Amino acid sequence: MSNPVTPPSPRLALAVDVGGTKVEAALVDEDARLVPGSRHRAPTGAGSSSASIAASVEQVIDLALAATPEGAELVGAGVGSAGPISLERGTVSPLNLQVWRDFPLRDLVCSRSGIHNTVLRLDGLCILLAEHWAGALQGYRTAMGMVVSTGVGGGLLVEGRLVGGRSGNAGHIGQIQLHTHTKAGKDLGATLEGIAAGPRIVEWAREQGWTGATGEELAASYREGDPIARLAVERCARAIGEGIASACALIDLEAVAIGGGFSRVTPDLFDLIRATVEAEAPLDTIPGVKVLPSALSDEGPLIGAAGLIHRADLLP
Repeated sequence: MSNPVTPPSPRLALAVDVGGTKVEAALVDEDARLVPGSRHRAPTGAGSSSASIAASVEQVIDLALAATPEGAELVGAGVGSAGPISLERGTVSPLNLQVWRDFPLRDLVCSRSGIHNTVLRLDGLCILLAEHWAGALQGYRTAMGMVVSTGVGGGLLVEGRLVGGRSGNAGHIGQIQLHTHTKAGKDLGATLEGIAAGPRIVEWAREQGWTGATGEELAASYREGDPIARLAVERCARAIGEGIASACALIDLEAVAIGGGFSRVTPDLFDLIRATVEAEAPLDTIPGVKVLPSALSDEGPLIGAAGLIHRADLLP
């Protein structure tokens, strides 16, 4: 009688995603699947101190690792963070986390997890990696991944390779300028993020007289036909469409995949974005770029962070 074949031990990556409102961690296998019971989140947002954000990161790492299946091999830790980041120092300075400036996130994850192979990249690049590996951008060679949430981030794929750039911050689509500055110095209100990020759209709607307070409430008002909510969503879509058209003029994109909480404010958002690209693109070669919703729902950032380990062949 032949001996039964022992299946190979699963190779898992610890994935950590740090954003403006929360940090998440999970274990992800080589087929881009989250290990059941390993996904955990903790708050990072407004009012948090630097120490409390660090404690949230440590908490989700501990909880994720506690779900490691028996016999599994932890092959690395991938960390995606809002930027800017410093690849050289392993530090992060997220625009939406003012208390974190040059914070040594890579070292924190490495020391807390005990995983020496810890890789840090911009969260937008992780979104792009996830969609290219297992989502809506499979098969494309020149594409962009975007997230529209507390902030607006992005990552670039050019001729089959992810683009990191000089400092690791390539793909910061949220910081492209859509309008001429009206204030001295850094006028973030002129950027794509300053116009289209979820909190900025809610803020704009309130300035017009809408009485809600959150993106979820804005979505409900839109469904009910509230005219200010509809104008707010149209404003968001127009800014995103203008940003995509600008990126297409620069690198001739085949497709763009968009995820993030505010990207789901209404299914109409994507039709409105596509209409803006078609109507306002400065080159006749731009219309026709595919604008797609993320195929990975809210798991995309974690899958992309894990891809820093499992699909290291794609990294610049």
